[in-house]
Amino acid sequence: MAKFFGNLHLVLVVGLAAAIGVMIAFHASAPVDGNSVFRWAHAFFGILWIGLLYYLNFVQVPTMPKIPAEQKGAITGHIAPKVFFFFRYGALLTLITGLAISIVDGYGHEALTFSGEGNVKLIGVGMWLAIIMAFNVWFIIWPAQKKILGIIEATAEEKAAAAPRALYASRTNLLLSLPMLYCMVSANLG
Repeated sequence: MAKFFGNLHLVLVVGLAAAIGVMIAFHASAPVDGNSVFRWAHAFFGILWIGLLYYLNFVQVPTMPKIPAEQKGAITGHIAPKVFFFFRYGALLTLITGLAISIVDGYGHEALTFSGEGNVKLIGVGMWLAIIMAFNVWFIIWPAQKKILGIIEATAEEKAAAAPRALYASRTNLLLSLPMLYCMVSANLG
């Protein structure tokens, strides 16, 4: 058991196989099509992305000032780069699968232009909030974090300037995540 649970990739493969098994077993009552696969992937990547957003804002960022300087290297050198890999690709894949759902279901253009009715407009608001958030991840937070974490060379002044930029964009995403989640849940359940 320890060998199995110690191997992240193996656990993911078995989890994927279990999900496919459930899809096959319940195909009669919950047909598997492009829409259902994209929705499942969208939920997975969205949980990954927003879960890491909340981890960063609720745990890592507030805790970093309390960590002794000699121990910070473990986080900045090992944990944070891995977190930001999954964070940025979770954002990208959440956005791609969400757009794919809107295309497969035929409401993408109406949602993005707010020309649809009812829940289509609501999901459009959620889509635009997610687009803004993904932009922040890829074009503000990640470039700043590469400097802060020493992934690219930066002077002390550049690192100091990057820190508040990354924080403000991350806190903006935290703020936007709340109405975005409301839009996504309510548009799909309402």
